[in-house]
Amino acid sequence: MAAQVLTPDVLLHAYASGIFPMAESREDTRVFWVDPDERGVLPLDGFHISRSLRRRILREPFQVSLNRDFAGVVKACADRPETWINDTIFELYLRLHQMGFAHALELWENDELVGGVYGVTLGRAFFGESMFSRRRDASKIALAYLVRHLANTGFQLFDTQFLTDHLASLGGVEISRDAYQAALSEALEQHADILSERLPTAYSVTTQRITQTS
Repeated sequence: MAAQVLTPDVLLHAYASGIFPMAESREDTRVFWVDPDERGVLPLDGFHISRSLRRRILREPFQVSLNRDFAGVVKACADRPETWINDTIFELYLRLHQMGFAHALELWENDELVGGVYGVTLGRAFFGESMFSRRRDASKIALAYLVRHLANTGFQLFDTQFLTDHLASLGGVEISRDAYQAALSEALEQHADILSERLPTAYSVTTQRITQTS
């Protein structure tokens, strides 16, 4: 599909259909749709947290926020040698954020943005788009907070699109396209509001229903 015909409404319809957009590179203006045979998901009741990560979270090395700097998170996610986030995608997600469908969880060290993750919400589904880390364990800590917050606010599906080694180490799994479509259909039948509760405390993040690993 040509980039110029993309709109936020088209993008939301795509997510509801189980597909998502990508670009070949930052410089490529074209956008294509992706529908993987195997889909990565992060079970909200199966987050893996090591003892060392638990201790680090409890030390509260970062300040945590929601939607304090959505654009900054997307820019940071794109700030790497190879990225699928081109200008078209960047602008589309900014518009989705302004419409209330895209959100970012940020980690701060004083006033410096050092980690975060952003994605799109529809129904009770959170479609994770990208994350970044500028400090040790920042992306793991961001995901730990986000998983707990999504569970607290009524979400049931955390779509990670693909399964990386990093996500697998935190409890991510792959499911078939058919299984994903079934989970998505169920999640879209009801509504959850990511803004309905305050972010969890470090203690509640580390005592969520998780799988402890050494």
